[in-house]
Amino acid sequence: MSSAKRPGTQGPGSHVADSHDLIRVHGARENNLKDVSVDIPKRRLTVFTGVSGSGKSSLVFNTIAAESQRLINETYSAFVQGFMPTLARPEVDVLDGLTTAIIVDQQRMGADPRSTVGTATDVNAMLRILFSRLGEPHIGPPSAYSFNTASVRASGAITVERGNKKAVRATFERTGGMCTHCEGRGTVSDIDRTQLYDDSKSLAEGAFTIPGWKSDSQWTVQVYAQSGFVDPDKPIREYTEKELRDFLYGEPVKVKVNGVNLTYEGLIPKIQKSFLSKDKEAMQPHIRAFVERAVTFTTCPECEGTRLSEGARSSKIKKISIADACAMEIRDLAEWVRDLAEPSVAPLLTALRDTLDSFVEIGLGYLSLDRPAGTLSGGEAQRVKMIRHLGSSLTDTTYVFDEPTVGLHPHDIQRMNDLLLRLRDKGNTVLVVEHKPEAIAIADHVVDLGPGAGTAGGSVCFEGTVEELRAADTVTGRHLDDRAVLKESVRKPAGALEIRDARTHNLQGVDVDVPLGVLCVVTGVAGSGKSSLIHGSVPAGADVVSVDQSPIKGSRRSNPATYTGLLDPIRKAFAKANGVKPALFSANSEGACPTCNGAGVIYTDLAMMAGVATPCEDCEGKRFQPAVLEYRFGGRDISEVLAMSVDRAEEFFGAGEARTPAAHKILQRLSDVGLGYLTLGQPLTTLSGGERQRLKLATHMGEKGGVYVLDEPTTGLHLADVEQLLGLLDRLVDAGKSVIVIEHHQAVMAHADWIIDLGPGAGHDGGRVVFEGTPADLVADRSTLTGEHLAAYVGA
Repeated sequence: MSSAKRPGTQGPGSHVADSHDLIRVHGARENNLKDVSVDIPKRRLTVFTGVSGSGKSSLVFNTIAAESQRLINETYSAFVQGFMPTLARPEVDVLDGLTTAIIVDQQRMGADPRSTVGTATDVNAMLRILFSRLGEPHIGPPSAYSFNTASVRASGAITVERGNKKAVRATFERTGGMCTHCEGRGTVSDIDRTQLYDDSKSLAEGAFTIPGWKSDSQWTVQVYAQSGFVDPDKPIREYTEKELRDFLYGEPVKVKVNGVNLTYEGLIPKIQKSFLSKDKEAMQPHIRAFVERAVTFTTCPECEGTRLSEGARSSKIKKISIADACAMEIRDLAEWVRDLAEPSVAPLLTALRDTLDSFVEIGLGYLSLDRPAGTLSGGEAQRVKMIRHLGSSLTDTTYVFDEPTVGLHPHDIQRMNDLLLRLRDKGNTVLVVEHKPEAIAIADHVVDLGPGAGTAGGSVCFEGTVEELRAADTVTGRHLDDRAVLKESVRKPAGALEIRDARTHNLQGVDVDVPLGVLCVVTGVAGSGKSSLIHGSVPAGADVVSVDQSPIKGSRRSNPATYTGLLDPIRKAFAKANGVKPALFSANSEGACPTCNGAGVIYTDLAMMAGVATPCEDCEGKRFQPAVLEYRFGGRDISEVLAMSVDRAEEFFGAGEARTPAAHKILQRLSDVGLGYLTLGQPLTTLSGGERQRLKLATHMGEKGGVYVLDEPTTGLHLADVEQLLGLLDRLVDAGKSVIVIEHHQAVMAHADWIIDLGPGAGHDGGRVVFEGTPADLVADRSTLTGEHLAAYVGA
């Protein structure tokens, strides 16, 4: 184990306070960590490496950063702690030398339709104050420029309970900037009625075409049929005007159906509450497909997508309204703010300039403030979170980064490295979880975890310098200098997907033919228009399978078996073999242990103290009723099957009396993406980012489609795993599929049959195709940033 010391700290006469130069971790056991002990030097840049699932995040985020935050929270009073998230002490024996931790992770920013880049970074708040002071005509306080604030007027009598109670007449008024038509969303939704029902049929004949709405027994349908507002035997197209209005827009009223009091509500508001208020990503695939068919979103005609009221748009500074300012690219907005010289708001202008300059410095100058936060990629979201820390005067702080180079072109990685080194040079401890060799190369200290993933990982394989890592016999050390070679021959296209005059976001009338039947890589600097070109132009039809960067959602009750649909054939096989209902073999349904409700643990809430989770004594953490565990299939009960690894389950369901082809097919896909070590019942909350990305890829591989669109599939993957991914992409293409990959990783570019390079820059400097051809042509040409970096990578 290395025990790196800062030079000069232990010299004669040195102060005892200067001896605390290490973060000491002893006996860490979070998730898959196996009694890990490690000493991390302070005021240095330490990179944590290892294959996806080796325990990097468990050590850095779930142990070091989590304990730092917990200790800081404990400094507040019990009253304040009651409003803060409660954090349990990590499973670790000793944690010494911690400093305040600032976590900059890859969690996507909230997908709330009202959240934008401006609101998420407080820039909008500063702009609102600026316009409320300098805008002409003056329309009111900062709230008058906010699209999240509605105008309110009220008057009436209020009773003041003070001494002698008396009624006082009061009026209240607040000016907001919200567009009343779209309620500050910028878009209005319209529901296509033809997707809700077949108007040639009556309700009794099953007119509804909404998923799950069956005419015979479904309560929701019976409410409409027996409400008395419409004739259930009359075709919908023959309804009178009043019947149609009651059917579509009726106010909620109580009606009696089969002797039971239920609420009747018009179909349109019912659909809005049932489907449109929920997160689309969390819906089941067939429900999501229905919502995408039935609902169309169009730009609000009144505010033209700006979300703001007419009054807010009319107030201007130097002919620019707040809507215009938010629509500008941030680098252009920074120049506009720099030209404003007004002593009365000087401190505000200084803060605004600094924040906007930070956007440009970190490589996000191509964004605009009105960009919805939910549309940012994981890498963009992480860099947006970094902005508030760039100009910070804090020192002796621990900054914790989760793959800061995700979503960055090789050209941009150097800039990110410079920022990390700058934070370190100010006297901070910088901890980085990273896979890219360019980012590992700048480390002062490297901690390599492994040797494998999951139960095969969780140990420290190496500690030392980058040079020592190169010579070490670890998976990372052996692969650190790996370089993919250009293919000697490339596949010939079997056709082309024609994209003509593409203008989504910053695309400037792009015409390009995307070859089919080959591995096509779309690349370019961050913000050059790659996702806009592919996601905005490739039709999401029945033949296209799109795997984007949206995160997997799931609670600790979700696991690889439930997420991939693997549990369905397993439950049916158990039910058929034992002559009982499939629901018995679900820990979220009838088979759940009644004591812990199928969670396997009992949670005790201790208010402002961390809650305690203890294994359920009745089911011993197995999550099922004892009676359910008596049913066996292939000699195993359901809890034993969920405890199997993917590889072991693939053998189990592949042959013998437990042979289940439907389950075996899903397990093969999980094995293909390198997740053979995962256990079927492992909670999704314990998976790393790379594991979640591959789990999602495995799920989508089961969908029927001829064209696969993958958005940065190397996210979270170790150098050794990238090789396996390339093999998987080859197998897809050889099976007759067309694979389009949006990617920055040079190994994927070198392995491509065809490259489409966008640029030359980001934002309005991008949006054009700067190269089309084979990787060998791109390297020989070297006319683009991508060409230069790829040539350097392959050693050409």
